[in-house]
Amino acid sequence: MYVTGPHALTAPAADAAAVLRELRDRTEILDSLLRFGLGQDLGDAALFASAFAPDAEVDFAPASAKWGGTAPLLAGRDTIVTTILGLFAGRVDTTHQVTNPRIAIDGDTARLTALVEAQHLLTADHGTFALLKNPYAVDLVRDGDRWVIRRMRIDNAWYTGDPTAIFGA
Repeated sequence: MYVTGPHALTAPAADAAAVLRELRDRTEILDSLLRFGLGQDLGDAALFASAFAPDAEVDFAPASAKWGGTAPLLAGRDTIVTTILGLFAGRVDTTHQVTNPRIAIDGDTARLTALVEAQHLLTADHGTFALLKNPYAVDLVRDGDRWVIRRMRIDNAWYTGDPTAIFGA
């Protein structure tokens, strides 16, 4: 599930064109997760939607189970965008930080592993919050010159605060 290979690049160092193509792909792959985070933080539906394939899935159940919550599988780009942004709009302020990305590319598909720290605060009371450190496992597909998320599984390494106040039970 997680990318654990011993090297970052797979293109032969002597093949400059292949290295350049792979570096571009890796940048675009990581950018999909950055669009996911920043789109939420800004409440920007177009940016957020640009991270996903039309048939994307987001599975937040592993993370929510850590605090006794449940989360349905979100299926379809439009459902993901309206559900997540609708949950936060006017109610929750968010910031996302992405770190430790690992990427494996196989033709027009890829896998991305990353740690995402997500801070969620109630807009009306920043004293009510949930700070989450979540390992992400992401499957992606090529979409022209960019990459988009096909499936995202979000687990939770630790949290502080009250996730049920942000996400509900």
